[in-house]
Amino acid sequence: MAWDRNQMAARAAQELDDGMYVNLGIGIPTLVANYVGDKDITLQSENGMLGMGPFPFEGEEDADLINAGKQTITELPRTSYFDSATSFGMIRGGKIAAAILGAMEVAENGDLANWMIPGKLVKGMGGAMDLVAGVGKVIVVMDHTNKHGDSKVLKECTLPLTGKGVVDRIITNLGVLDVVEGGLKIVECADGVTEEELRAATLATIV
Repeated sequence: MAWDRNQMAARAAQELDDGMYVNLGIGIPTLVANYVGDKDITLQSENGMLGMGPFPFEGEEDADLINAGKQTITELPRTSYFDSATSFGMIRGGKIAAAILGAMEVAENGDLANWMIPGKLVKGMGGAMDLVAGVGKVIVVMDHTNKHGDSKVLKECTLPLTGKGVVDRIITNLGVLDVVEGGLKIVECADGVTEEELRAATLATIV
C-alpha cells in the first residue's frame, strides 16, 4: 500500500500551523485546501486571491473563482482579491510562510525541477521560481516514481532546475523525507510501506 493523492495532500496539510500564509501549487498540492480543517491557515493563489476555501461541491461551482491551475474553488468570509503584481509582491517580499509544490524531480541537496520537460509543450514556469526563492519553507508533494517506475528522488536533477537547494521536505506516496546535510532523512513511511521499499525506490542518498 502507498498513499493516494488525497492522503498525500492530507499529510501535507499536517505541516501547516495556525497563522501561516501558504501558497499551493498546481496538481496534488491544490487538494491540501480540502484538509486544512479548523486550522487558521490563509491560502494564497498567485493569480490574485488570498483566503482560498476548499473545492466546491458539484453544481455549486463559480466559474469566476479559480486557482492558479484554473480549477474552480470557493471563497471564505475573509477572502481578498488583488492583481498579480500585488500577489508576487507578497511572494517576493517574504510574506508567504510556505509553498506546497509538485515536482518532476527532486535532488538530495534540495534542488527542484518542476516546470518543464525539454521537447514537450512548455507554457512557462509560472510563479514557481519566485515561490522557491521567496517563501520561508518549500514542501514538495509528488509520486515517488514516474509511470515507468523510475525514481523521481535523485542524486542530481536531470531536468531544468526551478531552484537550487530550495526544498525542505518531500512528501511522496511512499513517505516523508527531509533534506539534510549529506542527503535525505526518512521522517515517516506511508501506511504499509517499509523503509526498505522506500529506500529501494530512491536514487538519492538516504543518511
